[in-house]
Amino acid sequence: MSQLVLLIRHGTAEYKPGRLYGWTPGVHLSAHGRDEAKRLAERLEPVRLKALYSSPLERCIETAEAIVEGRRLDIRVEERLGEVRYGSWQGRTFRSLAKTKLWRTVQMVPSQARFPGPGGESLLELQHRGVEGIEDIRRKHRRAVVGVVSHADMIKAVLAHYLGLHLDLFQRISVDTASVSAIGFFNSFPRVLRVSDTGNYESFNLPRLKPKAKKTK
Repeated sequence: MSQLVLLIRHGTAEYKPGRLYGWTPGVHLSAHGRDEAKRLAERLEPVRLKALYSSPLERCIETAEAIVEGRRLDIRVEERLGEVRYGSWQGRTFRSLAKTKLWRTVQMVPSQARFPGPGGESLLELQHRGVEGIEDIRRKHRRAVVGVVSHADMIKAVLAHYLGLHLDLFQRISVDTASVSAIGFFNSFPRVLRVSDTGNYESFNLPRLKPKAKKTK
């Protein structure tokens, strides 16, 4: 293996659930997210990172800051690794968005989805800029381990590319907060080695079914 790229999702952010925040400024890690970032940094402590890149958004920068603490590393901001540009969808609730025709397109055939309004991009454009950013990073750091702190949809789109999956299937990939996905490059041939690794397997437990109430005669 000549290169290893670690795709790291930021910790839980401090925002109200059920709303699409996108590039909204001022969205920081929550107390839980800061704890996640600290534990993430501890898991990554044995890894000899050559460089660490981050989306420009605060929740990613703050996650990256936890990782570089105690290391002789600077955080390199890469705008191409930023969140989806949702255009006029940004700030709206998922409940209102789920009523639109575009919502079904995003879920079922995301390769055909373009977000409306000023600044909105397509998910194909998201994937293109993300892969372009990763390839540029790879050219700068040959034979090295590099970390990239980004967002769920960006990481899913990049993973789909290197897995050889059509973008229409990228919604089948799940990426948890403060998780690490790893892509190894063997003479430029990619192999996905980890997906959404958090070191915590509690979420694998299925919810317990409540026992049925006995009928009384």
